[in-house]
Amino acid sequence: MTMQLLRAEVESLGGLQLKCSARGFEFMIDEPKNSGGTNEAMNPLEALLCSLGACKMMVARFFYQTKQINLKNMRVEILGEIDSDRLKGKPNVKVGFSKIITNYYITADNSHEEIQAFIDFIEKTCPVKDTIVNPPEMEHHINP
Repeated sequence: MTMQLLRAEVESLGGLQLKCSARGFEFMIDEPKNSGGTNEAMNPLEALLCSLGACKMMVARFFYQTKQINLKNMRVEILGEIDSDRLKGKPNVKVGFSKIITNYYITADNSHEEIQAFIDFIEKTCPVKDTIVNPPEMEHHINP
């Protein structure tokens, strides 16, 4: 097994604005105004949903030809259910998403069964989904 280490860095720009960087690419994270942000970028939970959707789309794009899917167009919508009482400090409220729903919109010259098998393959092959469903070992370090 060959292990690869991916690296990302997040830097505070003041307030709730963050700069996220990896491999020389950057994007911003913020919060809506009603949460104390400036609403200039998506929040971390929205970015997680986008990452999940993007990963599913990448798997589809990598494999649709080998799976003999005559893909014309594809869009993925990711919905995340979360209890807003988590921010009010209510006890026993799940902090993260309680449910994540993926809606696939696919135009392809294939049968419903072939498209369903392709979606099943995407769901089994997506690394971001696997990371969410089968959480990795987590550790943290405090550095000077």
